[in-house]
Amino acid sequence: MVLLYSIISVIIVSLLAFIGIIGLVLKNEILKKVLIFFVSLSAGSLIGGAFFHLIPEAIEKFSDSITVFVFVLVGFCLFFVLERILRWHHCHDEHCEVHSHLGWMNLVGDGFHNLLDGMIIYSAFLMGPALGVPVIISIIIHEVPQEIGDFGVLIYSGFSRIKAIFYNFISALASLIGVFIAYFLCCGNNSVENWILPLAAGGFIYIAASDLVPELHKEKQLLNSIFSFIIFILALVFMWAIKILFEG
Repeated sequence: MVLLYSIISVIIVSLLAFIGIIGLVLKNEILKKVLIFFVSLSAGSLIGGAFFHLIPEAIEKFSDSITVFVFVLVGFCLFFVLERILRWHHCHDEHCEVHSHLGWMNLVGDGFHNLLDGMIIYSAFLMGPALGVPVIISIIIHEVPQEIGDFGVLIYSGFSRIKAIFYNFISALASLIGVFIAYFLCCGNNSVENWILPLAAGGFIYIAASDLVPELHKEKQLLNSIFSFIIFILALVFMWAIKILFEG
């Protein structure tokens, strides 16, 4: 059942690759205003998922809590290195400088990112729905602004609209490979999911702090800044409420 739940989850996440089409329907001004609030929601859900779900669950699995935080830092540093090597950057600004090769680099980076998402999803569901559900919610919420940004990067890199949608979807399917990798790893070693969880937490924290929060600071209108911060806090409360609901 764990494998089935994971496969269904990654298929749902992969279908979000088509949400980039929204960028073609909405005007740039409206898209930019809406996107900043999705980024706020995404940042809050990732931070909440890391601190309310992944890290506490990992601490329960390790006898030494300091080991958990070491793995969290390793995950944080790993995602930092990945971003540097693969130029993994999701542009939410219409004025971003985009080169012709950046589209392919973006696809490679996203593919690896989605691969890790698949491993995280399987490991989370292996611990039970109480962890699997909030993790998949965090990933889904994060995918919305990410996929819109990815679609824009591919278009500005010279991809046609059809090719941009197709290749973005293929990249998203890498999460399915990640599920099966985690499945075979965990079958051979029951402790594998224990270190995947804190690594994922470090990745969640890095994405929120390095990629998403800086985007929020670019908002110059005070009212929008306040509203986006409120959404960020509400996302944290939502992730905390899910933990109370499943564990209470």
